[in-house]
Amino acid sequence: MSATTAVRLTRAGLVGTARALLSLRAIDLPPPSGQPRILVANHVSHADFVALWSVLPPAQRLRTRPVAGADYWERSDLRAWVANQVFRAVLIDRDPASRRGDPIATVAAVLQGGEDVIFFPEGTRNLTDARLLPLKSGIFHLARAVPQAEIVPAWILNLDRILPKGAFLPVPLNCAVRFGQPMRPETGESRDDFLNRLGAAMLALALAKG
Repeated sequence: MSATTAVRLTRAGLVGTARALLSLRAIDLPPPSGQPRILVANHVSHADFVALWSVLPPAQRLRTRPVAGADYWERSDLRAWVANQVFRAVLIDRDPASRRGDPIATVAAVLQGGEDVIFFPEGTRNLTDARLLPLKSGIFHLARAVPQAEIVPAWILNLDRILPKGAFLPVPLNCAVRFGQPMRPETGESRDDFLNRLGAAMLALALAKG
């Protein structure tokens, strides 16, 4: 089996498994606009970007790259292969002490090349009882670095309830990713005002009916 075939089959298997296990569906995914997109969502598990990536239409999925922590995905050769070959993830060193490059510039280059990214603006998994952690400033700086990019808020529903803490078997629930309308920082809008507006848009998706 060639390396290309292995990657293609692994992608198909992951998408099929995620859709079957989680009953995944997309709600209100905006149609393509011709501009690069930053898909931003809540972050409660390592399966989040798999869920979001899997609900995208095939053509969009192939041009969408998740932004993920190198410290997690480079822990083993298998994880690194999945991240780099299957998902084509943009792996970021989250430790400022060891970081050699600018992570914002790295992600910006992907967007400027015409590809989309999945970005978790909380910066880390939310393991608290809060619905959403305060958003980090990285998404604001990324939006300023690539002003043509559209930021599409999203909310991953029920994924944190599929395998509750302490459980050994998944709980059968319908998971979905609900998308909002694309947005950008407004002229003169401050970092804090933008982060508050984005956070409110994400929370509105969490509370929406249907």
